[in-house]
Amino acid sequence: MKQIDTLSGYEGRELINKIFKELRYEKQVSGLSALITCWKLCTNERELFRYSKEEVTIAHPLGLLSGTAIWLEEIVNRYYYSTMNSFVYFGAAVLLVLIGVRRFSQNVSDDIVIFGIVFEAMMLLMMFSVMLFSPNEAQEETQDEESATQESLNELIIEVGEVSRDFAAITVQFEQITDTMKEVMNQQRELINNVSDLARANALAVAPSPELITTMKQTNETLRQFGDTMDKLNSGIEQIKIEEIDFAVKKELSNMLNSKMKNAD
Repeated sequence: MKQIDTLSGYEGRELINKIFKELRYEKQVSGLSALITCWKLCTNERELFRYSKEEVTIAHPLGLLSGTAIWLEEIVNRYYYSTMNSFVYFGAAVLLVLIGVRRFSQNVSDDIVIFGIVFEAMMLLMMFSVMLFSPNEAQEETQDEESATQESLNELIIEVGEVSRDFAAITVQFEQITDTMKEVMNQQRELINNVSDLARANALAVAPSPELITTMKQTNETLRQFGDTMDKLNSGIEQIKIEEIDFAVKKELSNMLNSKMKNAD
């Protein structure tokens, strides 16, 4: 809840005007009730939120004299000056009529004329009080300047808020663009690596590496040795076949000789 020191300052005067307008035009309170309520608030009331939607408390009430002066300046003079002036003119008109009728007729007694004079005097005294506590031009100009300054400050705050909001939105967009650029750069880096690997593979396919050449030489040498070994094996197999044929021939000749020798006996 907000707390202000007193109603005599600019903020307090503006607050009491807001409360009066709220009572008269929002809550539809009668003029007399609104005047009495505002007088109570100006003189000795601390908790303004009991009478208005403004969540404000007063630290130092003005008291009877100072509060009534503020009440006359800010409420009565601002909103009821024309009404008071009308009552003064009405009292003057009534007084003139009474005096005129009294001059030409005996139907109007002296008491009625005195009552009219007293009524007009009361109206003039009330008008004097209201005009006595009228804010001077310098004060009104100061309040107008303060009001204009406050309005300019509020507009500036709103504009600064809008600029800040736009700046925040632009910052978010820049961050999104930065993230997108990072992703593009990463994809580009991966593409470059893939192209480099492909180029390296093509280079190896066109011009084999020394290791591959050495491996191929060793393979060729192993194949040559394997071929020599197979040739030797084939030669050995042929030699074994020849020896088996010789053995079979010799065995057959031996059998034939033995048969002939048995026949001769």
